Amino acid sequence: MGCRLRIFLTDEEKLTLEELRKAKDVPQRTKDRAQVLLLNARGLKNEQIAQGLNWAISTVRQTLHRWEKMGLGGLWDAPGRGGKPRYSEDDLEYLENCLFQEPQTYSSQQLAKKLASERQVYLSADRLRRVLKERGKVINTRQKSSNHQV
Repeated sequence: MGCRLRIFLTDEEKLTLEELRKAKDVPQRTKDRAQVLLLNARGLKNEQIAQGLNWAISTVRQTLHRWEKMGLGGLWDAPGRGGKPRYSEDDLEYLENCLFQEPQTYSSQQLAKKLASERQVYLSADRLRRVLKERGKVINTRQKSSNHQV
């Protein structure tokens, strides 16, 4: 077995990590990494920490190395993780204009087909519905049709 990796924290670092671990607006993975550092500084072995968090030992070691290399910033995930959007703001504005200016009402499937044929942007109907809902631009078709009847 290799040399045991152990970190030593100042009182200020301990306080910062404790606050970070309890913060509500911090991702859970970051809180878990802060917990790893605190447990290691208290003298727990990496194997014990890994078992307690249901992590691989290599993940615990990686967290400790990231702390030594990057400090507090090493607890957060690197930017650029996850899938990139397949659409632009212009595409969504185009659809919103279609919804408000054209007399026809559209289903999410029809909007997805329209986006694919006219803008070469391919989104599933479900994904498109969620994106529009997040933007707060989903309108009730009954309200829209009643507005046009007036």
